[in-house]
Amino acid sequence: MQPFRILVIDDHAHAREGIREILEEYEDFQIVGEGKNGKEAITLTEELMPDIILMDIQMPVMDGLEATKIIKLKFPSVKIVMITVSDDITNLFDALKNGAKGYLLKNIQANEWYEYLKAFALDEIPMSKEIAWRIIKEFSLNRSANDSLTPLSARELEVLQLVAKGLSNREIAENLYISEHTVKSHLKNILSKLHLDNRVQLTSYAYQQGLMD
Repeated sequence: MQPFRILVIDDHAHAREGIREILEEYEDFQIVGEGKNGKEAITLTEELMPDIILMDIQMPVMDGLEATKIIKLKFPSVKIVMITVSDDITNLFDALKNGAKGYLLKNIQANEWYEYLKAFALDEIPMSKEIAWRIIKEFSLNRSANDSLTPLSARELEVLQLVAKGLSNREIAENLYISEHTVKSHLKNILSKLHLDNRVQLTSYAYQQGLMD
C-alpha cells in the first residue's frame, strides 16, 4: 500500500519539524509539503493534492478554520485533521462543521500520534466520551417525533453504540467477533438509514435517542 501523503500547515517552524520527526519513523506516512498559514494550505493543496492535511487552528494571514472550509468545498476528498496544543475544543466544533475529520493534540506521545493519524486515514475516527458529550450539546440533529424510533437492526444498534463509545472499526470487530469489512458494511447501512454523514453525528444520535447505557 502506498503511504498516505501528508501536508503539514503550522505557523511555527519547530512544530512542523516535530511533526516531521514523528512521522518519519513510520512508512505509512509521507510528508509532501509544509506551509505556515491557511492561504498557503489552499495553494499547496491545489499543487500537491495530499491525502491528509494536518492543520493548525490559530495562524496569521488565514486561520485553519477558514482554510478548512475553503479546501473542503474545493477538494472534498482531502481529509483535514486539526492540530492544537489545547484540549479546549470550542473552535474545533467549527472545524468539524466545515468538514474536518477531528483533531490531534501536539503534546501527545509519538506512538499515539501514529495510532490516531492512522485511524483518521482509514476513516476510523477516535473520540473520547468527554468529546462525545460536548458534541451532543453542539450538534443538534433536529429530528422530528416520527424519527424517534430507530430503523436499525439489533446488530446495527450494537455497532452504533460502540461507535458512540469511541471504538475504532478494529475494536468493534473484536468486540462483536466479526470482520472489519462487516463493520464497515454495517456503518455504511447505518449512515444511510439515519441520513447522517459521519461518526460524529452518529455519536450525537446515539445519546440523543437514549441508546447508550
